[in-house]
Amino acid sequence: MDWKPDRESQLPVYKQIAQYLEQRISNGEFPSGTPLPSERLFAKELGVNRSTIVAAYEELHGFGIVERLQGKGTIVSRNIWGRQSKRIPNWGKLIETGSFLPNTAMMRTIRKESSDVDIIDLASGELSPDLSASQYFREIMSNQDFNYHVGYDHPQGNVKLRETIAKHLKEFRTIPATSSSILVTSGAQQALYLIVQCLLQPGDAVAIEDPSYCYSLPLFKSAGLRAFLLPVDDQGINPDDIVQLHKQHRIKMVFLNPNFQNPNGSFLNLERRKRVLEISSYYGIPIIEDDPYSLTAFDQSHVPTLKSLDQNGSVLYVSSLSKIVASGLRIGWIFGPQTVIERLADAKQQIDFGHSIIPEWIANQFLSSDDFSTHLHHLRESLIFKRDKIVFSLYDQLSDQIDTLVPEGGIHIWCKIRADVNEQQLLKEAIKRGVVYVPGSVFGTQKGYVRFTYGRVQEEQIEPAISRFADALRSMTRDK
Repeated sequence: MDWKPDRESQLPVYKQIAQYLEQRISNGEFPSGTPLPSERLFAKELGVNRSTIVAAYEELHGFGIVERLQGKGTIVSRNIWGRQSKRIPNWGKLIETGSFLPNTAMMRTIRKESSDVDIIDLASGELSPDLSASQYFREIMSNQDFNYHVGYDHPQGNVKLRETIAKHLKEFRTIPATSSSILVTSGAQQALYLIVQCLLQPGDAVAIEDPSYCYSLPLFKSAGLRAFLLPVDDQGINPDDIVQLHKQHRIKMVFLNPNFQNPNGSFLNLERRKRVLEISSYYGIPIIEDDPYSLTAFDQSHVPTLKSLDQNGSVLYVSSLSKIVASGLRIGWIFGPQTVIERLADAKQQIDFGHSIIPEWIANQFLSSDDFSTHLHHLRESLIFKRDKIVFSLYDQLSDQIDTLVPEGGIHIWCKIRADVNEQQLLKEAIKRGVVYVPGSVFGTQKGYVRFTYGRVQEEQIEPAISRFADALRSMTRDK
């Protein structure tokens, strides 16, 4: 929340809060019947005592602007300013019945808690400011001339950037590509959204990994798809599971994250990769390869993507700069058959009239410079250090309570809790102690797992973060 009460004002803080809420109610931001924030959370957001929020709500209640409902909290009055006799939109019902589903309540809680400055964030899947390329961006914007037209660009994205991405794919990922078969997207998530909306129909069956990032996305359910699960071990999926699912459900598409998979960090071995492509070609099943992490390989070896092994045009390749450069740049891409790319570009144009030229310009200048390789080297070294530090902390403090799969790339570490604990209660206890992470069930059917992300957390925060989680876990196991 941007607004904060003025501590220097002569007006008491609770009255400032009451006036602020009254203004938002009067301009329609909080319609009649809308719940107001809970007293505890609102107090935390504003940095005041809970009693101050209670006083502000009582002030509004005295004016008839809000109602206090036992067990339900405070809502905007249903008869505010005589509106009971008037017909107003039922916004509450509308937001519940829309076809595009919201994130789960747990994910909304995690996102909200992650923004708290007092919380150590092991949940957010992004890089810390010191690992992003911000310094290079500042140099680009300060020292290089921007001479692009600031208007609508090509539906597939700026041509120069697509040419640079094609060169990047060949040099860093051994994927021969041309600019005409690349679509620039607002990160990989928009790429997945376009694929689901344009290439599939309600009722179609798709296969996703279990666990996987895709499992956490409501977009599959929103599109009316039937998602079937491919179990993932420390070597990735078993390709023959695709065959079994296809025989039972006529799978239309397979979504895979084969390189340092999110969340468990597994790497699909070469034999399995070749088998996946054989199955894809035999049954005509397209593969969507989501590849945010292959360039983070800690041994700096070349990681063969599925697309680099694809000889039949079976793979749609999705990647971005979010996990290796900066998430806020919002530059991702899809590479695949040109007819598919043109179809997806047409849909993207309907949504946003194409990508903004300014981040495209910055991305093009950075990707085409020697600074990119320098940045990548620094990123890998820093991530190795963070990975080792979090692994050491886990072994030091929790070796008797968890099992850890140590990744060789990426930004996530996947842990199995040996004890049987209530994951929602464990998350609640951890947040209470000042650390947030993502419970394993967000990503699939496996119970008793947690995902810690070490990309965003500062190095000096890792040990205290694990210590706080350990305290939360022990508080749960002591109660048994």
